[in-house]
Amino acid sequence: MTNEHAIGMRADERGHLTSDISRNYLSPAVLERLRRRIALADPHRKTAPVLAPFTGGVIGTIPVGVPADVDEAIRRARQAQPGWAARRPSSRGAVLVRFHDLLLDRREEALDLIQLESGKARRHALEEILDTALVARHYGFRAAKYLRVRRRAGALPGLTMTREYRQPVGVVGIISPWNFPLILGITDALAALAAGNAVVLRPDEQGSLTALWAVDLLYEAGLPSDVLQVVTGPGPELGPPLIEGADFIMFTGSTRTGRIVARQAAERLRGYSLELGGKNPMLVLEDADLEAAVDGAVRGAFVGAGQVCVSIERLYVHDALFDRFAKRLVERVREMKLSPAFDYDADMGSLTVPRQLDTVESHVRDAVEKGAHLLVGGRRRPDIGPLFYEPTVFTGVTPEMKMFAEETFGPVVALYRVASDEEAIARANDTRYGLNASVWSRSVRHAVRVAKQIQTGTVNVNESYGATWTATSAPIGGMKESGSGRRHGAEGILKYTESQTIAIQRGLPLAPPPFIPVRVYASLMPRLLRLMRHIPGLR
Repeated sequence: MTNEHAIGMRADERGHLTSDISRNYLSPAVLERLRRRIALADPHRKTAPVLAPFTGGVIGTIPVGVPADVDEAIRRARQAQPGWAARRPSSRGAVLVRFHDLLLDRREEALDLIQLESGKARRHALEEILDTALVARHYGFRAAKYLRVRRRAGALPGLTMTREYRQPVGVVGIISPWNFPLILGITDALAALAAGNAVVLRPDEQGSLTALWAVDLLYEAGLPSDVLQVVTGPGPELGPPLIEGADFIMFTGSTRTGRIVARQAAERLRGYSLELGGKNPMLVLEDADLEAAVDGAVRGAFVGAGQVCVSIERLYVHDALFDRFAKRLVERVREMKLSPAFDYDADMGSLTVPRQLDTVESHVRDAVEKGAHLLVGGRRRPDIGPLFYEPTVFTGVTPEMKMFAEETFGPVVALYRVASDEEAIARANDTRYGLNASVWSRSVRHAVRVAKQIQTGTVNVNESYGATWTATSAPIGGMKESGSGRRHGAEGILKYTESQTIAIQRGLPLAPPPFIPVRVYASLMPRLLRLMRHIPGLR
């Protein structure tokens, strides 16, 4: 594996970044403008540093919020929401479309900031820009269709006029993680805003600057004042009051924390949507294109240094291809370039937070000690940066090893030999998770037959994760312990609404009319219903 040192970035004697990027995009004036987007009950809050994974240097600081700040944010959002909801969906969508255009125009700023804050390679930061733009465009243009009033049949056609309306839930609370500071900090907010809600966002501390930059861009695109509020600070302190005060909660993170969020929301009888952990399998069938499948495995396992909810952690390869696949995969991984550079040459960047490096090292050490075979990688790389870790491939991972069933969430993948489709399917499903999967075959019919038997919310055929993720009109989400609810498509916006049925009765009442005896009515109505079941338009 090769590496490059950071381009245009250095640290002074205090460890503060002094690159052109820091001066241009994260100057004190810019940081102050971003801080003004943070809801504070008391502006004199203590601050916490945001560190650059590439160097460990300080990028900037954010206020450390307290529960009173969450209450203030919800108050402001609730006050602003009715005016925003009163706009036509097409008017709200126009703000998202302008945001789409601004994001693409200012993409270099966003790319630099995402890299600074997450440590990912630029090619992986670009995926955040493109996906966020796709979601903004989709809901910007399609929200009105999803939210339109729908006619529904009444019990007695012609006498009952029934309409289904979609009303915003009110204030949506979003708790987002550090691994995708733009996508997960903003795209859920876009759908909620398009539905007419106000939003209070609590981004992870390590993703707060990117989220604030994007929020500022939304206001530049025309979002009215206070419709989107941000509170920064630690999740354990800010999460409970946000769940307590919001009308709906969207949470992305670990399954362990997701259970806590679900319990707290359920206690208040509030709706929630959760995207949680994954132990995602990739199945390479006997008739797969070997080189294409290897390429898909490299991208799927090591995108974002493996810190992606839908990335691949388990590779099931048919016996007929296994030896050639393993050899070629190791060759490709050894060729990967690790670098903190702000260019597109790096194949993989850094891990984002020290605790994730600790988890990766723990899983690798446990596997080696219990007899797994390390094919490539397995080392941290402090010579490149404090949180760099080599892309790693194992065989011989067995059930007593942490890596076998627990989510590693790092650049580590386990390779398994299988004798048949049936074995691959069974082993892919042998997990408590059910988020994403990938199937590779030269025959689409063959691949789809296998895909339909895998217990995950999304399955990509001849792709690792991107085909389903970027299909913004189709829902994505998890089965089993990988979550509840869906992003994207109709489900991704309608979950932020309440359905309301309004029916207008005309002419005869839905009760015995005064001129018909009740006994006669009781005899006539069953006959009428029997007749109606034979008329297709009245069923």
